[in-house]
Amino acid sequence: MAVVVAAGALALAGCGTTTGSTTGSAARQDGGTAIDVVATTPVVADFVRNVGGGRVHVDQILKPGLDPHDYEPSPADVQAIADADVVVKSGVGLEHWLDDTVSSSGYGGQVVDSSHGVTIRPGDSADPMGDPHIWHDPADASIMVGNIAAALESKDPAGAATYQKNATAYQAQLAALDARDKAEIASIPAAQRQLVTNHDAFGYYCARYGITFVGSIIPSFDSSAELSGKELSDLVTRIKQTGVRAVFSESSLPPKTAQTVAQEAGVQVVGGEDSLFADGLGPVGSPGGTYLGAERHNTDTIVKALGGRV
Repeated sequence: MAVVVAAGALALAGCGTTTGSTTGSAARQDGGTAIDVVATTPVVADFVRNVGGGRVHVDQILKPGLDPHDYEPSPADVQAIADADVVVKSGVGLEHWLDDTVSSSGYGGQVVDSSHGVTIRPGDSADPMGDPHIWHDPADASIMVGNIAAALESKDPAGAATYQKNATAYQAQLAALDARDKAEIASIPAAQRQLVTNHDAFGYYCARYGITFVGSIIPSFDSSAELSGKELSDLVTRIKQTGVRAVFSESSLPPKTAQTVAQEAGVQVVGGEDSLFADGLGPVGSPGGTYLGAERHNTDTIVKALGGRV
C-alpha cells in the first residue's frame, strides 16, 4: 500500500486528529527534556513506556482495536515521525506502511527494529518476511524489550542506568508471565490443546506452549487477506475431525464469520469481551490495556474454553 502524503500535509497535521498521541517534547520531572519516541503498535508502545519511564514521551500510532495489517497512516502520523527523536517498530513486515511514511516525513533518525535477534517463523505469500506476531512468545517479547533499551541508551546515554534497570524489571515480569502461562496450559488435557482463531496470529504462542494450531478463519498471517468458501468448509471439516472445542474470535476483527464456522462445526465461539488480543491491546485502563494484561487474558480465555484450570 503506497502512502501518498503531499508536502502540504505536514502543515495540516497540527489541525487534524491524531492517532492517540500528541507531538512535541515533554519535560521530565528532573527538569530535563524527554525523548520523543514514536512507537508503531500498542504492544511496542507499551514496551517503550515500561523501559523509558519518565525519560520518554511516547507517540503511539495505532489505537487499540485497529488492525496493523490494514492501517493507513494519517498526516498526524507523518508529523509525529517528523518530530521524533527515535522511531520504534515491531518489525518482520508487520508495518508495511512505515517505510513510505518515514520517507514522506523527512525523518532521518534511527528506526529501531525491535524484532532484531528473534528467531522468525516462516511466512506466507502475504508475509514473505515471516510471521510477524513475535510478541505472543514472552521470550521474544523479552528480546524486543532488550532492543528497545539499547536504542534508548544510544540516544540518551545519561539515562542508561534507568533504561537497564527498567528493562531488567520488566523482563522479570515477562518471565513470570511465561511461567504462569505454562502452568495454566499444562492443566488442559493434552488432546484438547488445539486452537482455531480468526487469523493465523498465534504461531509463536502455540509453539511456545505445545498447542496444536488446527487452522484459522482467514488462513493467513495477514488479517486483510480474502476469505475462501472452500477453505472455510475445509476448516469446519478439520474442526469436526480433530475434536476442537472452540473457535476464538479476535478483538480487532468482526466476529460474524467465526460465529458461522463454530455453528456449522457444532462448537462454541469465544468472542465479545472474551475475544483474544491478536494484533494489539485493549483500551487504556482496561485489563487488556497492557501487554501483560492482554496476554494473561488470552491464556485465561484459552485455558477455560479448552477445559483447563485458571
